[in-house]
Amino acid sequence: MTGTGRAWAAILAAFAVLMGGCATLPDDVERTSSLAVADDGTTALGRLVAASRPAGTAPDHSGFRLLPSANHAFAAREELIRHAERSIDAQYYLLRRDQVGQQLLRDLADAARRGVRVRLLIDDLYSGGEEAVLAALAELPHVEVRIFNPLPVRGRSILLRLLFSRHQFARVNHRMHNKVLVVDGAVSVTGGRNIADEYFMTSGVANFIDLDVLATGPVVADFEASFDAYWNSPHVYPAAAILPRVEDPETTFAVETSSPPPPMPHDERDPLGQTPVEQQIGRGRLDLVFAPARVFADSPDKVVDTDTKTPSATMRNTLAVIGAARSEAILVSPYFIPGDVGMPMIRAAAAAGIRTVLYTNALGATDEPLVHRRYARYRKAMLELGVVVYEISPVLARDSGDFGNFGRSLARLHAKAALIDRRWVFIGSMNLDGRSAVGNTEVGMVIDSPQLAQALYGLVDRDRHRSMYRVRLGPDDRVEWVSSDRNGREAASTDEPDDHWWERLRTWLLQPFIAEELL
Repeated sequence: MTGTGRAWAAILAAFAVLMGGCATLPDDVERTSSLAVADDGTTALGRLVAASRPAGTAPDHSGFRLLPSANHAFAAREELIRHAERSIDAQYYLLRRDQVGQQLLRDLADAARRGVRVRLLIDDLYSGGEEAVLAALAELPHVEVRIFNPLPVRGRSILLRLLFSRHQFARVNHRMHNKVLVVDGAVSVTGGRNIADEYFMTSGVANFIDLDVLATGPVVADFEASFDAYWNSPHVYPAAAILPRVEDPETTFAVETSSPPPPMPHDERDPLGQTPVEQQIGRGRLDLVFAPARVFADSPDKVVDTDTKTPSATMRNTLAVIGAARSEAILVSPYFIPGDVGMPMIRAAAAAGIRTVLYTNALGATDEPLVHRRYARYRKAMLELGVVVYEISPVLARDSGDFGNFGRSLARLHAKAALIDRRWVFIGSMNLDGRSAVGNTEVGMVIDSPQLAQALYGLVDRDRHRSMYRVRLGPDDRVEWVSSDRNGREAASTDEPDDHWWERLRTWLLQPFIAEELL
């Protein structure tokens, strides 16, 4: 969960005993079942996928391409949607009606006008301010919009919606954090990015360092199976059942999506030297790395699971891969709380001589200071066990330019990835924290590919850590933050960067009311 979502959930938990409410969801809701359209090789994208697969590739191997660059990642989504002929399945935790969101919505509507079946599934937490455009889109021919786990109260204010859902807190505290796009059953895109300006470097305030992966082959069917499980779940409501109707869908949609396209640069190559997906589609072949992989996906029934101690499928399976490390585990998680499950794993790894490296946000970079304060409780113990810790600096990362052009905005880490023994690669929607373990539903993928692993390692290590602090224990056993400039000169401080007294006071006041698994 990102942005203010955790904060609102925490506030709700704190004030639940003070609030009442009686709003409910409709009972008799008709949900027409539908299933994904399988790739039969006859669509343009199906033929492209077949042409991109080298002769002799093992049948169980899928094709992969990392999407580290924000503009290339957005352009890839657009190109896939524009080439769709049969179906588009889009599942997102957050789809904001800003420039990026409006452009994607226009692309979906255009595809539907060509006769493409569009299924859009979004979580309800942030949909309150987007009701008109979602209702209008849902009324267009060939489009269905469904809302996951809706709150019983509508409106723009997340705080008020949560407060007046107090009587259903156990349910509404579970959110769908999945991020998946599948086109014509042939190509998928999954990873950390939601659909909003800050995930694609077009926000003027703060932008995320993030990562997606484009995939073809057998794993696409796995993503579609997961999508179908959510789409046909009783926890999902058709937009028409809960959103206000609009009189003129076409006019309303046009008004609600009238912003200009997002201003994105057209780089010839991304940080891995890859040309844009658009160019590769134009030449009739995608450059892909082929390897076996496994998709991990939580069940939509996680929203009614009352077990707050046992990690669900995606976390459990990913931790098993991390726990199988023999020499090195590199973890990339913007929100990291090891807790009672992670700390024993870290101790066991240290005892076995396994190198553990963590990349996470510094306090000034995080959009979730409550999470950072909980993470900080474990930081010294991890350092004592030999964990190598890097914290992304919002200013150093912006000024280095190595992770993108942030302009005057601040840089924040949002990618969720792991690299095990320079062989196994995890990429998905899951953070290494309690909320991903037992609160939100998640999806991810583990790929067995030394070639892809080397590419991912090159991304995390590409600027020689000029964008981040190296956190270490000083001679007096105090935590130190070390930064280095382009000439390799280091500066160390025992004062946590961007630590302000008013933020400490706010988190100190809230922490007693918030269980760690809610973060």
